[in-house]
Amino acid sequence: MELLQMKYFLAVAREESISRAADFLYITQPSLTRQIQSMEKEVGQQLFVRGGKKMRLTEAGLLLKKRAEEILALYEKTESELIHPQQSVSGNVYLGGGESHAMQLLLDIANEMRTQYPNIKLHIYSGDISDVCERLDKGLIDFGLVIQPADLTKYESIRLPALERWGLLMNRNHPLAHKETISPQDLVGVSVFQSRHTLPKSALTEWYKDVADQIDFIGTYNLIYNAALAARSGYGCVLTLEKLVNTSGESELCFRPLDPPLTAHLDVVWKKYQIFSQAATIFLRYLQEKFSSCKER
Repeated sequence: MELLQMKYFLAVAREESISRAADFLYITQPSLTRQIQSMEKEVGQQLFVRGGKKMRLTEAGLLLKKRAEEILALYEKTESELIHPQQSVSGNVYLGGGESHAMQLLLDIANEMRTQYPNIKLHIYSGDISDVCERLDKGLIDFGLVIQPADLTKYESIRLPALERWGLLMNRNHPLAHKETISPQDLVGVSVFQSRHTLPKSALTEWYKDVADQIDFIGTYNLIYNAALAARSGYGCVLTLEKLVNTSGESELCFRPLDPPLTAHLDVVWKKYQIFSQAATIFLRYLQEKFSSCKER
């Protein structure tokens, strides 16, 4: 299967139509149809369900779409790393991370680096820890920002000089909004969303373990934006980190820290034995110089 075929396949998947994809690719419809049929013959499975005005991906098609996107992203990243001449310091740094106010520390480093190396570009990917580690393992990003607890045995890491504080995000009209802090007992009978990556024996679950069976856990989230909408609508409260959502001024939301207090460390991680591009090597140097006094693991 060739890269060009993958690009054709992704165009059809995106447009849900052979004719629209052919127009986008500037090729004829019969030619594009033959390419898709050739791919289906090669993998021995149907990739699209053809019916009505739209073409829908089969389960095999969905898997191929995910893998094709990863392969093309890795190809483009590799090509970018190779085509820049050595005498001109340029290139790309790929950074992934969960939602955290500590991302500002890494952006400050990138901004400082940019003053000396204006041709280095930064690409930011936002996702939860599973997404970030998956992209790290596949070489799609150079560095990941992860919030503890996390298994870092496969990675090199630098601990950042920052702590994130856990608390409860809710509508300002919620009965708990008048409290300055939230105790485990306060959550009894309360409808709560928590991160889908909350570990069974994490610090957070230990914090509320005595009343866990009395809390109304109504769902999970991976990124905070949509969970914040649920909190704003009054659908439920959200166990989350501080400073991820605007709760100042006219905001309908408020954040109350947990009591006893609960905090989380953050680490910048990269694959062990990673061979970096010139741009990523420079970013790592800035990172190590900035946080040399912090614990490197």
